[in-house]
Amino acid sequence: MPAFRLSCLAYLGVALPEASLGLLWPSMRLSFHQPVGALGLVLVFGITASVLSSAATARLLARLGPGLVAAVATLLVALALGEESAAPSLSLFTAGTVVFGLGSGALDAALNAYAARRFGPRQVNWMHASYGLGACLGPLLVTALLGGGLSWRWVYGAMAIQQAGLALLLALTRRAWAPRPAWTPPKTGRNGPRLVPADPARSPVPSRAVTLAALTFAAVEAGIESGASLWGYLFLTAGRGLGRPAAGLAVAGYWAALFLGRAVLGPVAERLGAGRVLAAAVVGVPLGAAVMAAPGPAWVPVAGLLLLGLAAAPVFPLLTLATAARTGASAATRTVTLQVAASAVGSAAVPAGVGLVIGAGGASRLGLLLAGLGLAMCGLGWPLRNRPAARRVR
Repeated sequence: MPAFRLSCLAYLGVALPEASLGLLWPSMRLSFHQPVGALGLVLVFGITASVLSSAATARLLARLGPGLVAAVATLLVALALGEESAAPSLSLFTAGTVVFGLGSGALDAALNAYAARRFGPRQVNWMHASYGLGACLGPLLVTALLGGGLSWRWVYGAMAIQQAGLALLLALTRRAWAPRPAWTPPKTGRNGPRLVPADPARSPVPSRAVTLAALTFAAVEAGIESGASLWGYLFLTAGRGLGRPAAGLAVAGYWAALFLGRAVLGPVAERLGAGRVLAAAVVGVPLGAAVMAAPGPAWVPVAGLLLLGLAAAPVFPLLTLATAARTGASAATRTVTLQVAASAVGSAAVPAGVGLVIGAGGASRLGLLLAGLGLAMCGLGWPLRNRPAARRVR
């Protein structure tokens, strides 16, 4: 099985439990006799483990290779889910969350590092679209299992078995991840020159300022995505007066826009160039947030939320490709794994900060906050506009 398909399966698989925690927590907290807010403490430990694991994955890839790292990381996720399904207390459940964070962080970093050097825009966007598909299927699966009378423990047990089977598949097919020629952009014309990445040995090492901008860019982009999904429902209901069923459908539409954007814009990026699509997407994020904040009937903020999801869809996948082109193959793995770690920090810290602001000033401020973050992301992307010169070959 090609590495691309394995990457999509791995990303889809890990998305199932990650997207289901919010739906299962009301049942979990009753089992542990904990308040609703206890989930925040659990997530702190899990996210910390994920960040540390992502940052350390570059060394593991150099020693073990992407296939074995993906298999071991998926096995850690399976073991974590199994332990959590039987945990008698919140402290032991939190220990399982730490193991889950170690596995998911390593898997995320390994897949993106491999994709940065081996996949084109179409493939890297489809890989990330697979995560969005899993994030949509996870809540549906949980709803069906809970509706059938199963407890949350059985749900986690079923997901542990699924992850264990996926880990076995990845282990058996680890040779499919063997190095192959890196992806190169298509020809610029019928007989025109073809651009290929510069020789890794001659690729310039990015400055600290550019690297910091890339890491901050990744953190802010992930924070915008997570903030819109986490607070979008409250914004539409309490902030703009939309009914609960319609707001729920709108948030589901946001996830659908992320999925469709990655599936559709990947081929567009291969034709027009990843840089052009990335630039348009970065501009579209604050535009969508501005539409969310604009006064008007209920469909206006919904349209803004969908536009934001569509624009944000290709940003991180194409940023991964741009990183490989900017740093060269020799430094791409390390830089991409750090970007994954930064995105994990942003996906937790930014929504938390947004929550504090809208808690004090009202949910209607979400659109303005996301617009401000989007403009900041545009500014952070400015130092990244220059890429190392590519060699022209005929």
